[in-house]
Amino acid sequence: MNGASREALAAARERFDALTDNTAVEATKLADELAAVTALLDREVSLRRVLTDPAQPGEAKAELAARVLGGQVGGETLDLISGLVRSRWSGSRDLVDASEELANAADLVAAERAGTLDDVEDELFRFGRIVSSSSELRGALTDRRASVSAKAGLVGELLGGRAARVTERLVIRLVTHPRGRSLEAGLDELSKLAAARRDRTVAVVTSAVPLSDRQKQRLGEALAKLYGRNVHLNLDVDPEVVGGIAVRIGDEVINGTIADRLDEATRRMAG
Repeated sequence: MNGASREALAAARERFDALTDNTAVEATKLADELAAVTALLDREVSLRRVLTDPAQPGEAKAELAARVLGGQVGGETLDLISGLVRSRWSGSRDLVDASEELANAADLVAAERAGTLDDVEDELFRFGRIVSSSSELRGALTDRRASVSAKAGLVGELLGGRAARVTERLVIRLVTHPRGRSLEAGLDELSKLAAARRDRTVAVVTSAVPLSDRQKQRLGEALAKLYGRNVHLNLDVDPEVVGGIAVRIGDEVINGTIADRLDEATRRMAG
């Protein structure tokens, strides 16, 4: 993606991450609904052109999306799609690509919560290698004469019980709705998306008062040094955390004042 579309996708990813960091959101349901919206936008050319028309106000496009999707998807999905159509896109196909990426990312969130994300990344990579080495299998999975159910059934036979459920879901979605991509290219995209998700670390930060930009920057840098990778901060305010801060990363909880924790992080890195 270029220009406006790149910026719109970056904003969509941030909204998606903020939404799915809340474990109350049903990731699999979100994936199914976003995939259904992707199929609709891919099929209805006139609709996606209206929803990406730069001459139309963003709020008007969001209202149209709400009328079209109202009652068919949940509030979380509608919020994400509304955010997408409010943004400016360089091309109407970019909107569909973004919706599809969010659908796949939602399935990866489900894998992350289930502790199978590493397996999914590995299985997607290995399945891509198998497809590349077998022209017969590739032909069966890309045969335009084969029905959607036949392709889904074949993937089920190949992966069912042998791979994570999310891997099977992602591959079925790809082979039944390739959207003009080669199978190898689609699997490569999914592998990269899974790898990016695996490398993302989220810290839930609770402080007595809102942190300043400088404090957020220092905390992010300190945590990145401690964990060896960039850490996304989800910020919350709780007056009961008097004069201090609590940081939770996965099952690990770090308590203490901001200054103390940053100083300790610096000392630990210094050896």
